[in-house]
Amino acid sequence: MITTENITKSFGDLQVLKGINVHIGGCEVVSVVGPSGAGKTTLLQIIGTLSRPNSGIVIINNTPVSELKGDRLAAFRNRHIGFVFQFHHLLPEFTALENVCIPAYIARESKTKAEKRAKELLDFLRLADRMEHKPSQLSGGEQQRVAVARALINNPAIILADEPSGNLDSHNRDELHKLFFRLRDEMKQTIVIVTHDEGLAEMSDRKLEMHDGLITAGGAPR
Repeated sequence: MITTENITKSFGDLQVLKGINVHIGGCEVVSVVGPSGAGKTTLLQIIGTLSRPNSGIVIINNTPVSELKGDRLAAFRNRHIGFVFQFHHLLPEFTALENVCIPAYIARESKTKAEKRAKELLDFLRLADRMEHKPSQLSGGEQQRVAVARALINNPAIILADEPSGNLDSHNRDELHKLFFRLRDEMKQTIVIVTHDEGLAEMSDRKLEMHDGLITAGGAPR
C-alpha cells in the first residue's frame, strides 16, 4: 500500500529525515510517535505528497508518487489520499455538507453524486442532523468528524492524520480513536496517524517510533 525507500529531507543545513524505509500494508492503522522534532510530520507530509523528499522514493498503490508533478500529482492526491489535521480547517462560511463535498467537486464529481456520498458519510458518522450547520454551530468533536467525512469523500486509499485528537476533550478524543478502527474494519481504510497520545499509539496495529530523523522501532509489519 505505502512504501518509502531511503527518504531524506533537509531544510537548509538541518537534516530532518535521514533515510526512512517503511512499508505500510492495506487495512492497517499505524501510529507514528516520537519527540517533537523527530520528523514525524515531515514524513507524513512527504507520504501525502504535500512535500517532496530531497532523495528517495514514495510508492502508493504501486504508483511512484515522488515522480509525479503538477496536475497529475494534485489529481492523484485528491483521489487517493485523505487528510485529517489537528485543526480541522473547515471553511466557516459553508455548511457541514458543503465542506464535505469540496474534494469531490475538485475531482469534478457531479453535485448530485457528491451530495449523496457526503450525506451517506455524515450519517455513518452520526451527523445526519447536523448537515446544514456551519462549523461555528458544531462542537469540536463534531467538527473533527466532519473533517473525517471530508477526507473520505473520494474513497481514498489512505487516510493521513496529524495529531487529529490534539484539540479534543477526553470523550471526543476516545470517540475519534474508536472511529479510526471502525473505518479500518468497515471501510477497509489504511490509516497513518502522527500522535503524542500513547493510548492511541498502543491501540494501533503498529507503532512506528521516530528519533532524530530515523525510525528506531516498528518499521517492519507484524
